[in-house]
Amino acid sequence: MFYKPTEGHGLPHNPFGAIVAPRPIGWISTRDSYGCDNLAPYSFFNAIAYEPPQVMFSSTSKKPDQPTSKDSVSNIDQTGCFCVNIVSYEAREIMNATSRHLPKEQSEFDYVGLPAIACAVIDCARVADAPAALECIVVNTIQLAGQSNYMVLGEVVGIHLRDDCLNNGRFDVTTYQPLGRLGYRDYAKISEVFEINRPDD
Repeated sequence: MFYKPTEGHGLPHNPFGAIVAPRPIGWISTRDSYGCDNLAPYSFFNAIAYEPPQVMFSSTSKKPDQPTSKDSVSNIDQTGCFCVNIVSYEAREIMNATSRHLPKEQSEFDYVGLPAIACAVIDCARVADAPAALECIVVNTIQLAGQSNYMVLGEVVGIHLRDDCLNNGRFDVTTYQPLGRLGYRDYAKISEVFEINRPDD
């Protein structure tokens, strides 16, 4: 099968998300200029550089009560910072609950009863029990092709690691089983890892 996205795929469901998978989930926490905290999951998310450490996420739709995008992007425009909370398999249901479209003045932390804690470097809340959290300052926000598509680039200026996720000096993902987004409504968890040495090692 071959298709051009501009001409449609002819399938019952769009296969694009299932092709580029699994994708890590950035559980993005932000705060607006009035002090209201927001928390939302984004599966167009990834780490993009080591030195300095940098990440990106993309928001691909808008809310009726925001002018151009979602609460996360609007808050970032106001404050210049955000935090990426890493999602464990155990947190799958509460992460999903934070994807509900709430009024911009209502915090998802409060709505789902999720404990929040202050970040160390930026003026933002983070998920208290997340396996890891990346405090970020915005490097750039880029409007992508298509309506309400925005990519946010951030530099990581603070990193939190949950102590029980450290094993012999390594951050061990099998201790919390990170959640990955597949296509459709499908997800995956990482419970096994293997190592491959590079040719130049």
